[in-house]
Amino acid sequence: MTESYSVIVIDDDQEMRNSLTHLLGRVGWTVTGFADAEVALRRIETLQPDVVLSDVRMPGLSGLDLLARLSGPDDPPLILISAHGDIPMAVDAIQKGAYSFLEKPFEPRRLLTVLRHAAEAHRLAGQARRMRDELVNLSGLDRVLLGQDPQIVSLRDRIVDLGATDGTVLISGATGTGKELVARALHRLGPRRDGPFVSLNCATLDPARFEEQVFGRAGVTLGHLRRADGGTLFLDEIAACPLPAQAQLLRAIETGEVLPLGADEELRTDVRIVAATNEDLAAQVEAESFRPDLLYRLNTFQLSLPALRDRGGDVVLLFEHFLRAMAETYEVATPDMTPEDIAALASHAWPGNIRELRHVAERRVLAARRGAGTVADALRVDDGGEEVSGNLRGAVARFEATLIAQAVRAHQGRMDAVAEALGIGRRTLNEKIVKLGLDKDALLD
Repeated sequence: MTESYSVIVIDDDQEMRNSLTHLLGRVGWTVTGFADAEVALRRIETLQPDVVLSDVRMPGLSGLDLLARLSGPDDPPLILISAHGDIPMAVDAIQKGAYSFLEKPFEPRRLLTVLRHAAEAHRLAGQARRMRDELVNLSGLDRVLLGQDPQIVSLRDRIVDLGATDGTVLISGATGTGKELVARALHRLGPRRDGPFVSLNCATLDPARFEEQVFGRAGVTLGHLRRADGGTLFLDEIAACPLPAQAQLLRAIETGEVLPLGADEELRTDVRIVAATNEDLAAQVEAESFRPDLLYRLNTFQLSLPALRDRGGDVVLLFEHFLRAMAETYEVATPDMTPEDIAALASHAWPGNIRELRHVAERRVLAARRGAGTVADALRVDDGGEEVSGNLRGAVARFEATLIAQAVRAHQGRMDAVAEALGIGRRTLNEKIVKLGLDKDALLD
């Protein structure tokens, strides 16, 4: 059975309009004719044609004017016809986005072929957009990467594209930009979505036990690579992978085989690797602390997450999103945003990126429970609410102390979990606690 398409025909010449309507109707098209392009334009959204066929020279809105008005991604393709057409006009029309240009008198078979190709292309493009939107919705990508900044819009499209592949992906970005959330979205968008997603922060592992944790030990430990069999292994802070383990990791990626410690034979494993870093791996290669061949295997595809300070108006959009979410969590009314609040958000540097923004929104909502608070107050990371010192080292120390204190409370003093949540090693965490003078027991009171 022949596919049925719909077309709008626009021509002020009634005889030509009737002729086109009769021709297209005979081959099964649904045809709606108009003598006025302005009237037709107002009906396009209702009629939703697969293609528009229009004369060029008409009173009022011309065919070229109509072309300028049909520029959206969901608009139907436009085919122009004219008895006065010439090569320069045709070239100009095509360059401005017309699907095709036909000169009267036209050959009916060619007209029907061009119309059918345009309609098919329009339907396929619409189906692709709907599938992309469904994938984004199913993966939660629109919530993970909320925002309208061009960098984020482009990044969302790139993630959807990479989700369908099985190659390794290297995600780079500063701390707090959402690297693990992007990795999870890649997993949910891909063919391995029904398999396990195993997340491993390389910086939190004891270097002495790294190989056992990742590759396993015969008869004792399965290892993260085999736990992720059939799914995705996310290696966060990959720069912390010890050099001795890098060669074995490279071999596992290249061959799909793992040799557990103490084992005599390699075992097959089917895993997609997604790695992330907030460091310059090229510089690590120069410093001979990271293998160049491993870097080349990891960066088959690359994603770079922008810092929050580079996302313009997305800061306010994201903050309002987190504000509503936190207000729902704590069962309070969402605080109203004032011009002063917006100014405070815009002027802040956001060194902690999305993670810091979420914490500020939570502090603002907690203050709202007491009937007080502003965004400026929530941005002061010290509990005493004093003005932030101009000394950068002191400000960073207070910020670190607040984040560590929040993580200790959130994980009820389980320090391995605290270190993993903060994205640092256990030894680094202990050193910071001592340096900052924090009392873990007091934080849990």
